[in-house]
Amino acid sequence: MPTALVTGSAGFIGYHVSRKLLAEGWTVIGLDCHSDYYDVSLKQRREAMLKQSPSFRVVNEALETPDVLMSLFRDERPDLVIHLAAQAGVRYSIENPRSYLDSNLIGTFELLEAARAFPPKHMLMASSSSVYGANSVMPYVETVKTDHQMSFYAATKKSSELMAHSYAHLYDLPTTMFRFFTVYGPWGRPDMALFKFTKAILEDQPIDVYNFGDMKRDFTYIDDLVQAIWMLVDVAPERPVDGLVDEGDTLSPVAPFRVVNIGNANPVQLTDFIAAIEAALGKKAIRNLMPMQAGDVPATWTDVSLLQSLTGYAPKTAVPEGVRKFVDWYRDYFNA
Repeated sequence: MPTALVTGSAGFIGYHVSRKLLAEGWTVIGLDCHSDYYDVSLKQRREAMLKQSPSFRVVNEALETPDVLMSLFRDERPDLVIHLAAQAGVRYSIENPRSYLDSNLIGTFELLEAARAFPPKHMLMASSSSVYGANSVMPYVETVKTDHQMSFYAATKKSSELMAHSYAHLYDLPTTMFRFFTVYGPWGRPDMALFKFTKAILEDQPIDVYNFGDMKRDFTYIDDLVQAIWMLVDVAPERPVDGLVDEGDTLSPVAPFRVVNIGNANPVQLTDFIAAIEAALGKKAIRNLMPMQAGDVPATWTDVSLLQSLTGYAPKTAVPEGVRKFVDWYRDYFNA
């Protein structure tokens, strides 16, 4: 069986991606340090479920620890790498920027060095819609400039894209970067709005609604995201002949490197998102209207034309359906 390395395998997205690979017959090596950014027990539960498969093995180390990734690549020689491990969260990057430096930049450097020494057939690496920063023309298209990030988190994600491109060019490493747009669903992160809002509403606590509710997000259901990643696995970029690239493609003219948006391509007003949670719970929220937080942006909205042209696939789950599935999971998990 082919072998995949998934970094951040006990995380929200990493867990679901690992499950998909296992279901498709892959051997999966998960790397996760169980950082305490949020409830570690949730990560432990995800990982315990993955361990039920004999084709899954985990290494509980931080990817920025020297020689951890080099040793892993040397021993396992993964055919595929899906790099999802990162310090997440826009707001937390204001409070603790060093953790983003360690995980997102040094950790990615360690991964790239290991891949240079023991090249996989394809590396797929997570970026973020936050790299679009101050861009106000929407929907976001991958070919626009992304020079004005609004948070240190976004800056580390943009830096990771640049680092990966240089390694793809220098060492001929086929690399696909994907930019995620507000991913949600069962087993989601407790620091994300859906999780926080659901918990607060059930406990009769107020929810903080930033920018007084005047925000839009391109909410992307986890199963759609995983399917898009899975379909990109077999679309490894190739260095173009004579630097010629098709219009609309983000393939680098000098490297086997591409950037792809993955989102629902349907911006939803925050107030409508809250209404979907209320409908799923059968209970109204107590809303605490707040100004915009530093580092945040009022709207995100993606164009997925490139994803569709490469794979024939586009995310499609509507917010009310996805929110209901999350609420069903939440009630079951917490006996709420």
